[in-house]
Amino acid sequence: MPQHHFSPRLHQSTAPFSHFARHGDIGYTAGIIGQRTDDGSLVSDDVAEQCEAMMSNLETLLDDLKLNSSNILRTTIYLTDYKDFHTINAVYTEHLHEPYPVRTTVQVAALPLRAKVQIDTVLGL
Repeated sequence: MPQHHFSPRLHQSTAPFSHFARHGDIGYTAGIIGQRTDDGSLVSDDVAEQCEAMMSNLETLLDDLKLNSSNILRTTIYLTDYKDFHTINAVYTEHLHEPYPVRTTVQVAALPLRAKVQIDTVLGL
């Protein structure tokens, strides 16, 4: 039976989703952007600052679940402009270390709140 979690330490969106779902020994996070935890606005228009907040929000969710980055098997990075790829990589590697999770990076037309970057993950539990 799947288990769901909505973090009380992240922005309390009214959208119909869970921050995390577990099924057996695998967990899935929802898409996470660089939102402020209090009012849900983007932390900045700067992609590096958004990415830093995004990774911090992911770490908060993992901490809620008593997990850490070593549980991450796969990430998907969504970005709105591939010119930001190197900036995002620089922040990403400050938070995740070798051996890195499997990763796919996709350029998309738009993200929630006009964010420039979003991450979702698959976790081994």
